[in-house]
Amino acid sequence: MTAYVPASEVSPGPPLPLVLSRVSAGFPSPADDYVEGHLDMHELTGALSPSCYWMQAEGESMTGAGILSGDRLLVDRAIEPASGDVVVAAIDGELTVKRFLRQGTRTALLAANPNYPSIELCEGQELVVWGVVTFVLHNARGRS
Repeated sequence: MTAYVPASEVSPGPPLPLVLSRVSAGFPSPADDYVEGHLDMHELTGALSPSCYWMQAEGESMTGAGILSGDRLLVDRAIEPASGDVVVAAIDGELTVKRFLRQGTRTALLAANPNYPSIELCEGQELVVWGVVTFVLHNARGRS
């Protein structure tokens, strides 16, 4: 993980055109040529909240959750993590992004790639959840 950038410091940029036509991921379908409005990425993601910040993922342990190395993660530290949420957490001071699991007194951070181990927290280990991942920005062209 790299250093975070508070969402409030990221320029919203120009609003993007919003076309409400659905895009077929199977067979092609005719598209409507109508712009329905504009899409503000900060409004869509909630990134204007002072509790949000961006981080960059590094590594392959969360590929099964759609998080690839180089992806940008929007993290909200105001959300209380629920079992099943993807979180950014520090275990004994080491940052990681994993799926949070809590069952009774058991707490674990699960990898979403079978080639990587999950982390079962033991008594005496320090876990600090930095926040819940709410959005993932992924470059579809495979470039960071």
